[in-house]
Amino acid sequence: MIYDLIVIGAGAGGIMASIVAAQNNNSVLVLEKLPSIASKLKATGGGKCNITNTLSNEEFMSHFGRDGRFMQDALKALDHNALIKFLNGIGVETHAPDGLRVFPTSHNSQTIISALQKKMIELNIETICSQKVEELLYDKKEITGLKTQDTIYRCKNIILASGGLGFPTLGANGDGYSLSEDVGHTVTQAYPAMLPLHTKEKWVENCRADTIAKVKLKIDIKKYKKLQATGDLIFTKKGIRGPVVLDFAREITPLLSKYKEVPIVLKLTNDMNEDEIFKQLKKQKGNILDAVSTLLPKALSNELCKLANIDTNLSFSKIDGKNKAKLLTLLASTPLTIIGSDGFKMAMITRGGINLKEINPKTMQSKIINGLYFCGEVINIDGPCGGYNLQWSFSSGCLAGQLT
Repeated sequence: MIYDLIVIGAGAGGIMASIVAAQNNNSVLVLEKLPSIASKLKATGGGKCNITNTLSNEEFMSHFGRDGRFMQDALKALDHNALIKFLNGIGVETHAPDGLRVFPTSHNSQTIISALQKKMIELNIETICSQKVEELLYDKKEITGLKTQDTIYRCKNIILASGGLGFPTLGANGDGYSLSEDVGHTVTQAYPAMLPLHTKEKWVENCRADTIAKVKLKIDIKKYKKLQATGDLIFTKKGIRGPVVLDFAREITPLLSKYKEVPIVLKLTNDMNEDEIFKQLKKQKGNILDAVSTLLPKALSNELCKLANIDTNLSFSKIDGKNKAKLLTLLASTPLTIIGSDGFKMAMITRGGINLKEINPKTMQSKIINGLYFCGEVINIDGPCGGYNLQWSFSSGCLAGQLT
């Protein structure tokens, strides 16, 4: 049998691509190397599955940086409104509790997976799991099929939806990159993204009990000083995590390969300057630890006082001027040094992938091999947490599945 389409990878993008293609009367085969489909989708958002968000397409693209415009046609094919409508149509109710992030009302990713699976069966989409694709077959720059570990399948089109390198326990190993390179595509350097970071400073492990809200994180390297993000931060045994770190890790991990150590600055006190902090502490009664604790959690306040060599039993007025100045500086701009991460084993997404210049953004088809399409994380485009990357997978899969 010669299939109209074979989809490599049964994640969000691959599944959406298969459904769109099958709805257009194409015979579709989905090959998944794991024993079951949608393993990474199942784990998304701790299993709660933040599907998308309610931003306009323009705002949405802006969060992907300079490459965001590449997504324009994919979002026209399936933006967040269309995705929500599609999910409602297959029985998945959604809501946005905070007005931005969209979840299934069940807050359970299995709700979405079951509905998608049911739709695939309804459309007679053939799915074979535990099938690792080893080679793409083509003749005169036209796709003719592919080879797995034990079978050759013939087809007119292939959609590569194999994901990146993040979370290898969920099947990611970058095989889509090697398959693409074998047929002439180039792949940019891949870096782990959306993951916790490790710091040189050890005092952070004493501050693990609290979440610090609205922290501004900036890179303290002259060339990269404009790079910054704001959000909630959590200290860990090894360093820092939390939404602001997950979002910003994609900027830092490439720099780690270049500099080995990346100095950063944390604005922990809602961007208060030293004068504002001085006035706040001066009017507090009692010891300095209690005074600083009006701004930050007590454990963190204690560590910053220790870094400033301050006796926490003293009142603010009794502290030596030099130490007082050091404390104010630390409170206004807390320095840390990023020295690493847990790498791809803890990375929710990958920064890097198949070169955007080699993909037609209006169709997601390769500019090198006719009949070869791409979608999702395998492509060199990634965004922050908050439904961005999953929406991109669904959107790019929808556009690719049109086989135009």
